[in-house]
Amino acid sequence: MGKGAGNVSIIGGADGPTSIFIAGKGGKVKLTTRIQNYFRKIKRSRIKRRITVNPHTLEEVVDLLKREYGAVEVSQKSHNYQEQRKNLKASLIMRHCPDLLGELMDLELPEGEDMESLKAFWEQTQERERRATEIADDIFPIDFHIYEIRWPENGWMQVGVETVWQMLDGSCSGDKKTMKQLKKLFKKIYLYYGVTAEDIKNETERYKSLLGVLCS
Repeated sequence: MGKGAGNVSIIGGADGPTSIFIAGKGGKVKLTTRIQNYFRKIKRSRIKRRITVNPHTLEEVVDLLKREYGAVEVSQKSHNYQEQRKNLKASLIMRHCPDLLGELMDLELPEGEDMESLKAFWEQTQERERRATEIADDIFPIDFHIYEIRWPENGWMQVGVETVWQMLDGSCSGDKKTMKQLKKLFKKIYLYYGVTAEDIKNETERYKSLLGVLCS
């Protein structure tokens, strides 16, 4: 790979990328940061107005990935797949069925920098993730697949598709030029997934995810 190669997640948060820097007395936000946030807000509003009704199913997205971009499904026996599935399942359980994790959902980050407390907190988070992955699929179902698109000059993009909880995300790797192209491609793919009129009206998670991707 060329200069600037890396492995970067390109799925945006529900509210898009945010950078807040606090400096000075009283915790005031820098003027440059306020200006950046102002223009970011303008960009976000402009993109919101451009989002129109054009929904497709995840099955149609997968068909597009294979037909137009030659995507190949990653083996579900691979270490990469197993790690991503484990992390996704833990995240989904904490979001949708936190009661399954009991007291481990009430963890609080310790104050200060006491190493023993931080170590104990880390071990508890690891235990929470382990317990989440051990919950049987008949109790908390998940249907996760990864599709990989190879790009010229060693670039690639992986698109994760989860059909039970209706999730779509992506990551890519390559030099600076390749990353720019792949991020643009992922936005195109997510736009194809699209939103319904109800998603726009109610600003659902699907709508917020699309907005986050387009703002990134």
